[in-house]
This record gives sequence, C-alpha cells and structure tokens, in this order.
Amino acid sequence: MKKNFLLTSLMVLLVVILAACSSGESSSETEVEAETNSGSETETTENNESKEKQVVTFWHSMGGAGQEALNSIVESYNSSQDEIQVNAEYQGTYDESLTKFNAVAGSDSAPTMIQTFEIGTRAMINSGQILPIQELIDSDGYDMSGLEENITNYYSLDGTFYSMPFNSSTPVMYYNKDAFEAAGLDPEAAPETFEEIIEANKAIAEANPEMKGFALQAYGWLWEQLLANQGALLLNNDNGRSDTPTEIGWTEEEGKSIFNWVKQMVDDGTFANYGTNGDNMVAGFLAGDVAMFLQSSASSRDVIDNAPFEVGIAYLPHPEAKERQGVVIGGASLWMVDGKPEEEQKAAWEFMKYLQTPEVQAQWHVGTGYFAINPAAYDEQVVKDAYAEKPQLQVTVDQLQDTKSSFATQGALMDMLPEGRKIMETALESVYNGGNVDEAYSTAVDQFNAAIEKANAARGE
Repeated sequence: MKKNFLLTSLMVLLVVILAACSSGESSSETEVEAETNSGSETETTENNESKEKQVVTFWHSMGGAGQEALNSIVESYNSSQDEIQVNAEYQGTYDESLTKFNAVAGSDSAPTMIQTFEIGTRAMINSGQILPIQELIDSDGYDMSGLEENITNYYSLDGTFYSMPFNSSTPVMYYNKDAFEAAGLDPEAAPETFEEIIEANKAIAEANPEMKGFALQAYGWLWEQLLANQGALLLNNDNGRSDTPTEIGWTEEEGKSIFNWVKQMVDDGTFANYGTNGDNMVAGFLAGDVAMFLQSSASSRDVIDNAPFEVGIAYLPHPEAKERQGVVIGGASLWMVDGKPEEEQKAAWEFMKYLQTPEVQAQWHVGTGYFAINPAAYDEQVVKDAYAEKPQLQVTVDQLQDTKSSFATQGALMDMLPEGRKIMETALESVYNGGNVDEAYSTAVDQFNAAIEKANAARGE
C-alpha cells in the first residue's frame, strides 16, 4: 500500500514539473516573440518618421483669387502623396520676383522653380541659371503634343522647350449688353473692327451722354496684341525666333493704325481715358461709365460676377482692311532652376506634370479664368457646368483656338521687351491726352529701335 502511494505521488510530482517547464518555455517564447515584434514595429515607425519629403521651393507672383486657387492646388498635391512637399512662396510682381531671383541665382537661396512672365523668356534663357525642361521631357518621355498648341508655341524655340506653360491668357473685349440694347445695338453681336467700334461709340453716346463708348488701358501688352491681330511682327527676324532682332518688325501702316483709331475716338469724345490704370478702367466699366474695354481673359470671371448688368465677351478687334489673325499668349510659365540637386529637380518636374493633368487644369481654369494648358480639361464636368452658367467664358477659349499660327501670333522673344512696353505706353498716353499721332509714333519707334540696339550691344552683339 505504501509502495503504491509513493509511486502515485512521484508520478503526480513529475506531471506538475513537466507542466511547469512547458508553461515556462511557452511564456518565455511568447515574451521573446512579443519583444521582437515590438522592436520591429518601433523600428518601422522610426523609419517612417525619419523619412522626410523632398522639399520643392516654388516662387510665384499670383495674387488675389489666383493665389487662392494656386494654394488650393498645392495643398491638394502635398496631401496626395508622401514623397514631395511643395512650398509655394509669393514674391511680388513678375518684375519684383525676377529681380529677387537674379540676386540669389546660383546660391543656396535660389528656389527650385520660379514663375516668370512671358516677355522674360529670353532673359531667363540668357541668364544661364535655368535647366531647360526639354532635358526632363526627353529623359521622362513626356508628351507635350497633348497640350494647347497655341500656348506651347510661344514657349518652344528651335524645337526646345525651356519652360512649362502655366497661367496663360489673352486679351478679349468686354462689353455692356444692357448699354448696347439701350443704344439700339445688337447685344449678341459685338463690333469686330476698329471702324465698327467707332460707330457703336456714337450710338452709345447718343443714348446715354454720361457714358463713354470705349476704353483702352495704356498697356504695351494690349498694343502688341492689336498689332499681332493684324499679322504684324513686333520685332524683325521673325519676331526674334530665327535670329536676334535688330529693329522693329511692324510697318508704319500697322503701327499707326492703332494710334489713329484711338485718336479718332478721343476727338469724337467717346474715349474713356484711364491712362495706365487697369483697375480704374475695370471699375469704370462696372460703374457704367464706359461700355467697352480690352483686358485679359483672366479677368473674365471677376468682371462677370461683379457687374450689375449682363456682360458680353468678344474677340479682339482689328482694322477693317486687315483679316483677323488672332492673339499672342500672355501670362507666365514655370522655370526649373539649374544647380539644384537632381532629386530636387525631379520632384519639381513631378509637380509640373501634375499641374498639367486635366482635373487640375479644369480647377485652375474655372477658378481663375486662365486657359487650361491641357485642352482635355474642357471635357471635365466642372468646366461644362461653368460654361452652362457663364457661356461668356467659352468665348475666351474659342478666340485662342481660332488663332492662326504664325510668327506674329507666336509672339516675340527678346530681353528688352519690358522696356519696349513702357515706351509704347508713354506714346499711347501722349495720344490719349491730345498729343500729335505722328510725333508720338515717331518718338516711340526711335526709342524702341534704340532699346533693341542697346540690348544687343550689352550682349556684345
């Protein structure tokens, strides 16, 4: 009996010991595994936290509604992926931004990419501080042919793209449909020629002596557009595209036609003189002081939304003796700055491509009035809805797409163009204030040619 009891006790003890050992091993393994997994998770978290986005510094000159729309796009891009952080930094006007860039170009303070107005194209190329985007296009196999041809034409030189089109616009004619109706004019058929505008002015003045018929801001860009619409060149040598310009490209007949047209309206008392102040001109239109004016298509949304009357938008006018040729693209493009690390440039390139997608371009077009660089954007529902609500917006696009491609409408390239614009603005203001057309025109031509000669001499040409 004792023997059986002892044997049973030993067996129970053995089971308990084995169970304890088994439990201990299992617990130990679980703890090790838990510690291993915990360590792995911690390491992954640390890696994710330590992985920083590639920063792209983007200098721009968009203010007001344009800046709001741009900031929205940048924020959407930054939150759409984990690799790139675009920092959009406002740098003032195009001139101010370019001055700042020239001061820091080649240093660590330079941005990754910069927005520059179209007439700064040649200056940017000559600066030696930019990387032509053609290099990125070629290495990436990116297809530029899907973008709006009448926009990309301006930014292509000898088959090379130096910058990416961004905010593009052309001038259009805005008119007060209510004033047209009151004057017995067809509000759905705006004047197409200089001569038709002069006649419409008279009818408007007769119906409302307090209202002027037409306003033209003394702005060199508008003068250039009225010139190009006649098929005239701003500079010789194919607007500076086949060789460096040496003098003006337009004829006296073409250049003077604009001055004489304005002079006749001034003499008729139907011209509203706002000088160089475009904001005052728009305000005068909205207040009912003037019935027609020329301005950028990028203003279309604001003008339509704020007018207490129905606004019409029409093509740019031309002399009766000349066939309409179309408009030159205005606005600005995006430049890749040279000397930056390759990964930083690649990141900026990814953002440039993102900006050209139909969805983003549709948002940009509707939100600002600038054209969609990618015409596929016009098929997006947000654009269709906007056109249904404001059909005038489509007129701006129609005018661009109806433009006949030529050296005249492709636009001029030279580093003295900002100075040239100021010369023409002074000449226009002289005529607005009753000055002699022949004298104002002759002085402007002499100064324009002198500016070309001076710019070429500065480059040793």
